[in-house]
Amino acid sequence: MGHELTEHKTSALVDALDQQELGAMLKPLIREIHLFDSYVAGTSYLQDKSFLEQIHVDDRLILRREDNKFDEHAILIFTMEPKKLGYIPEKDNLIFARLMDAGKMLGARIKKIDTKGSFTQISIGIYLVDF
Repeated sequence: MGHELTEHKTSALVDALDQQELGAMLKPLIREIHLFDSYVAGTSYLQDKSFLEQIHVDDRLILRREDNKFDEHAILIFTMEPKKLGYIPEKDNLIFARLMDAGKMLGARIKKIDTKGSFTQISIGIYLVDF
């Protein structure tokens, strides 16, 4: 075999990367591992509760750490828009805060919505997003 240069055809993966966003490529590789069931704390303190009528069971939620003087392990919960829903309850947030602080990606999904008068209880599942 000689040392001459030959034309190398690009792979299907390289072609796909040229035509799609990386997130769309990785989506089939992402798994959500269920860790725990909890609820959204603090919904009664929301200034604008009108968007609560637009959330549904199985909606994805965003979790974000918060620098909070009352709870050093505070984790905010947002809708995908993002609108603030509330917090992971303080009694449940220590392990999840440690995971997030270590660089792990966590998310949540709505499992159940109960409305009793002006109070809305939102049950959630918390997931580790794994690649």
